[in-house]
Amino acid sequence: MRRWPARTWLAGAMALLAALAALWLIGLWRFASSLPTEVGDPARQTDAIVVLTGGSLRVASGLQLLAEGKAKKLFISGVDRSVDEAELLRVSGQSPDRVACCVALGHAADNTAGNALETAAWMTEQGFHSLRLVTASYHMKRSLLEFTRAMPRIEIVPNPVFPKILGERPWWSSRAGVSLLAGEYGKYLFALMRPMLPTAMATQGAPE
Repeated sequence: MRRWPARTWLAGAMALLAALAALWLIGLWRFASSLPTEVGDPARQTDAIVVLTGGSLRVASGLQLLAEGKAKKLFISGVDRSVDEAELLRVSGQSPDRVACCVALGHAADNTAGNALETAAWMTEQGFHSLRLVTASYHMKRSLLEFTRAMPRIEIVPNPVFPKILGERPWWSSRAGVSLLAGEYGKYLFALMRPMLPTAMATQGAPE
């Protein structure tokens, strides 16, 4: 049996790694290019507005949409257990008299898949059939993937918000932008593959 020299094995491994890196970079570029750059259907009314925690801009946008009458209720998923409605309204600058009656908080979720399951249970409890999903633009693709899996019969209207880190200059021109989108792309790939992974790996290794 012929044995290949170590140098040949090394060259082959380097070529394979280079090809995988190129594929990953192409995928990252396509992922970044597919992210929303505007709210697609701003006038559409839905039964609920759902905000995924992760930045004050998301909560403020959700509360503003509720105040504008875009939905009957607002559900904020993944809220820290130490935070209550009064604190959220104070931080957002909204008048409690305008929106406090229609705000519900979810404290069970600690990642995007958990947000989807928590929201699905709340939507069923409320008897709602449509929602406007508020999260950061870079997080929207993964959120829609998880929400569609958890609620295949619910109409979901994307409502991205746009953090400054991606709005001031092209994402690829700053270390922070590259780091943010590369990390989110990795999480999106994991979410895509999760149904094919062993149960223990899919649950224990699930990223935020």
